[in-house]
Amino acid sequence: MAPFPSPTTNWHDNTYLTLSPTRPELSAKGKSVVITGGGTGIGAETARYFAEAGASRIALLGRREQPLLDTKASIGHKFPGIEVFVASTDITNKTQVDAAFAKFAGDGKIHVVVSNAAMIGPQESVKDADADKFVEAVEHNLKGSMYVAQAFLRHATTDAVAIEVSSSAAHINFAAMFASYSVSKLAVYRVWDSLAFAHPEMSVFHVQPGVVDTAMNREAGGVAAMGFSDDVSLPASFHVWLASPEARFLKGKFLWANWDVDELKARAKEIEEGTLLNIQLVGWPFSGSWDFRPEDSLWK
Repeated sequence: MAPFPSPTTNWHDNTYLTLSPTRPELSAKGKSVVITGGGTGIGAETARYFAEAGASRIALLGRREQPLLDTKASIGHKFPGIEVFVASTDITNKTQVDAAFAKFAGDGKIHVVVSNAAMIGPQESVKDADADKFVEAVEHNLKGSMYVAQAFLRHATTDAVAIEVSSSAAHINFAAMFASYSVSKLAVYRVWDSLAFAHPEMSVFHVQPGVVDTAMNREAGGVAAMGFSDDVSLPASFHVWLASPEARFLKGKFLWANWDVDELKARAKEIEEGTLLNIQLVGWPFSGSWDFRPEDSLWK
C-alpha cells in the first residue's frame, strides 16, 4: 500500500524492469550528462545508472573532491569506456559553475543535466526561525539553481533534458520546521519551470526522488521519522527513464519517482494535454482547453 496519495495503483520503493538502463529504449549512447551533487547519494547512483545506459561522457560536480573521485573510480571500474569528468564545484559560486560547464562541454554540447545539489537550511517554523538564516538558505538553493540553469543553457543541445531533483516539500507541508526548505524548493521549481516556458523545445522535469537514506535526508530526520526508506536505485533509474523519449509526455510535470511509469504511460494523452501533475492554482483553468500563447501576450 502506498504511504502517500498516488495517481498510480502501483507504488515502488525500488527500481524495476521498465526503468532498467539496459533497455534499448532508455539508451543514453552518445549523450553528455552533467550531475550536480554527483559525489554521493542520489547523484552518484544516478551517474552509475547513466553509465550503464551507455552515456558517453558524465560530469560529476560537487563541493568535496574525494567523493567525486570515488564515484568516478566506481564507474571506471565497471564501465572503462566512459569518460567521467570531475570538478570540485560550489554551485553557489558562479565562476566555479561556469568554468566546470565550459570545461566539460568544450566544443561540444550537453544533452542532460540533473540538478541535484541542495541544502536543508534551518529546521524551524516561521514563528521561531531567524529571518536572516531562513532567507539565506532560500537564497543558497535559489542561487545555486540559477547558476546551474544559466550555465546549462549556454552549452545545451536544442532538445536537451533538465531534471530538477526537487522535494515533495515544494507542494506539501509536512512539518512547520521545514518552512525554509519548502519555500526554497518551490522557488527552485519556478526557476526551472520558467526555463521550460522560455525554451519549450527542451524537456524539463521536477522530481520528488523518494525517501532515500542520504546524508541530507538523515539531517532532516526523514527516514527515521517516516519509518521506511526507498532504495537509491529508484530515483537513479527514474532519472535515466526521464531522459529517454518514452517520458516526453511528462515534460513540465512534477513527478514522484515512486509512481509506476507504465500506468503513467497508459494515461499519456490525458496527462500531456491536461493540467494533471502541474503545480498551479487548483480549479483554474476549469478545463484543459485553455491555451495561452506567449506570442499573444501583451507583456512582451
